[in-house]
Amino acid sequence: MNEKNSFFSDGDYISGFSNNKFSTWEYTEPVTTDMVNSPAHYTAGRHEAIEVIEDAIDKAPSCKQGFLQAQVLKYILRMWHKSNSKEDAEKAQWYLTRLIDSLNY
Repeated sequence: MNEKNSFFSDGDYISGFSNNKFSTWEYTEPVTTDMVNSPAHYTAGRHEAIEVIEDAIDKAPSCKQGFLQAQVLKYILRMWHKSNSKEDAEKAQWYLTRLIDSLNY
């Protein structure tokens, strides 16, 4: 291995460049996920989570209650697509408790 490549092992991926055993460093198309517009944990399934949430909160009696409901749905809809499902379930529960408390009007 020459000094130029000494910090990297075969299969390392650095800013769109990879080193295979048969050539020098060459550009490869990066695999990108649009974490702003289409994160995988919100777009899995037949419907995008934001569309489900927007439809669900459309008739909320207040902005606060719509927000709380949206948060509950967000965490429930993505919980199996993230690494810590229990944490997402607990976050949903936290928002659900606040939503239920807000209904005591």
